[in-house]
Amino acid sequence: MKIALIAPPFISVPPKKYGGTELFIAELAEGLQQEGVEVVVYTIGESTVNVPKKWRYEKENWPVCGDPEANLKSLSHSAWAVNDAAADADVIHLNNAPGLCFSQFVKTPFVYTLHHAYEKHLVEYYDLLPDVRYVSISGFQRHSLGMRQARTIHHGLRLSRYQLQETKQHYLSFLGRIAPAKGTHLAIEIAKQAGIPLRIAGEIQPIYREYWEQRIQPLVDGTFIQYVGEVGLAEKNALLGGSLAMLFPVQWEEPFGLVMIEAMACGTPVLAMPGGSVSEIIQEGVNGCVRETVSDLANCAKDLKFKADAIRRYAEQNFALERMVREYIKVYSEIIDARGGRAEELSVA
Repeated sequence: MKIALIAPPFISVPPKKYGGTELFIAELAEGLQQEGVEVVVYTIGESTVNVPKKWRYEKENWPVCGDPEANLKSLSHSAWAVNDAAADADVIHLNNAPGLCFSQFVKTPFVYTLHHAYEKHLVEYYDLLPDVRYVSISGFQRHSLGMRQARTIHHGLRLSRYQLQETKQHYLSFLGRIAPAKGTHLAIEIAKQAGIPLRIAGEIQPIYREYWEQRIQPLVDGTFIQYVGEVGLAEKNALLGGSLAMLFPVQWEEPFGLVMIEAMACGTPVLAMPGGSVSEIIQEGVNGCVRETVSDLANCAKDLKFKADAIRRYAEQNFALERMVREYIKVYSEIIDARGGRAEELSVA
């Protein structure tokens, strides 16, 4: 079985810091290879994912101006990648919308993982391409997009890259884009009401510079409220693993939220507001709590009774990379079998 995984051409795979889609692609690619699948990742030249790679563009280019899905660089990259992959791949697995249009002219079957919340123009675009096998990343996303035909596969991570830390320090953490939709301002308010210091990590994109300067930066005093910048894997482990809890006061319909798994992998509970896939990831009283108000989440933060090893165990049982890889192999195998051609059989039990 040979799978072509096509990533967007903007961020390294895996990402050096920001990039949920790119982290997913890296984990899936290496997991597939470990299971005996022949996989090629179409990405950028700076990528370090440990599988065969091909690229047209060398350097990262993020953030981009405007909609990434309407970007000409993305279209050019996708066209080149699809054309190359069609020569010998059993399945082309896309992760950006522009390349889907070529599914009408290429015999190789397409899988497409949805990475976004509801966008009317994209859903209408997908309706024109019914032969693509769509995969949603949460049940909420599948229903909100109205794509009943999609298969839902929750993300998984190689949990061995995250260290369980049972001894916590006296601070809360926030990890994500510094943006209104992520609720950074609410995380600060939760910390203040709880009386527990907060460490904030994440990207400040140009589009949210005013939000940062007006609503976040004035509250960052370097002591009670700290901003530690963007973080890589090692810094994530230290930040999330050391914190009493990670705050996830989401203000939009988050399709998944990989950072919640990363916190759980470190044995850290997630204190979240309801939205999107949160209820599919957080089991009340086991790996976190979900509340609708700042004051209720602050009360949760003041009365934490979670066990780090139980949180880690929940992540292992539900969000391990091996489970995600098996489910994608099943999708690929079904497509290949339906086409009447059997690639080399793999065990997906």
